[in-house]
Amino acid sequence: MELNQPARVAMIGCGAMARSHARNILRQRDTSQIVAVYDPSEEAYVEMCKVFTDAGLPPIPNSADLESLLRDHKSHLDVAFIVTPHAYHYEQARACLEAGLDVLLEKPMVVTADEAQKLIDVRDKTGKLLVIAFNGSLSPQIRTVSKMLQAGELGSILNVVAFVWEDWSDHYFGHWKQDAKISGGGFMFDTGAHMLNTVADLVNEDFVEVAAWLDNRHRSVDILGCVMARLRSGALVTMNACGQAIPSCSSEIRVFCTNAIIRTGIWGETLEIQRAGEKQLQPVSVPPSMGAWEQFIAVRSGKLRNPSPPEIGLRMARLWDAIQASAAQNGAVVRLENKVTEN
Repeated sequence: MELNQPARVAMIGCGAMARSHARNILRQRDTSQIVAVYDPSEEAYVEMCKVFTDAGLPPIPNSADLESLLRDHKSHLDVAFIVTPHAYHYEQARACLEAGLDVLLEKPMVVTADEAQKLIDVRDKTGKLLVIAFNGSLSPQIRTVSKMLQAGELGSILNVVAFVWEDWSDHYFGHWKQDAKISGGGFMFDTGAHMLNTVADLVNEDFVEVAAWLDNRHRSVDILGCVMARLRSGALVTMNACGQAIPSCSSEIRVFCTNAIIRTGIWGETLEIQRAGEKQLQPVSVPPSMGAWEQFIAVRSGKLRNPSPPEIGLRMARLWDAIQASAAQNGAVVRLENKVTEN
């Protein structure tokens, strides 16, 4: 199919987030057309049908499984948008890439660094596009300040402080997000995954030492988390996650550089910079925001460099592996292998 024709899309997953993305895609019919869906939950599929009928379109039949979807629809598919529980991401993305589809993959990319590297290998072998739908990496705020940091405009990074909070423990009680077998972790790996990814994106270098503590608060997954880390350059990072806050959800990231202080959020929801000689933080003007799907289409058509490649996901996955290893040893320092992640 020519890239200037509407992309033919398979929605893998029909849950609440998938339905939100589907509504957005259906508003962009000049660039995209959903032609296949798959979810093992009949309830979720029924709700997805409502998204189509609300848009004045007939519902699309639900495939029996991913293998059937790829077999029956492969000849008229271009893209897979995977929005499923975390533990399924690797196998589903691998299958779609090997079927010749470009892939937009919901966060977090995968649950281990081994899976991340294997998925990058599949991407390289197939030559297909893989974009990770992380709000932070896809935000104009993070992309703008990342360019400044990489250009040396703000000086060298000295310290990074990040924190996120949400009433996650009670809000998702009984949800699959609190089932470690399919979530891959608790609050630190769900909402907190945005923090891990955005910090990894901003610093643009590997973590070499990590000490961490995770507290389940009598739940089956972590609810509270604290991380201290050192980057290859020697810069220091601290991250805190509180998943048992009062009803609320917010975040902040501060980056202290030799020539400036940066304030942003884990979703890239704001951007302010205070340069040397200035008395306070100043808002930074950024380009208009493009949604995840619009950016994916722009990357696919060659109009935009991939802002959220799997290499960032690999760096984050290595960090998450180290966090879990340290927490299992009551905060013992974990030294990461001498590997360099390039993106």
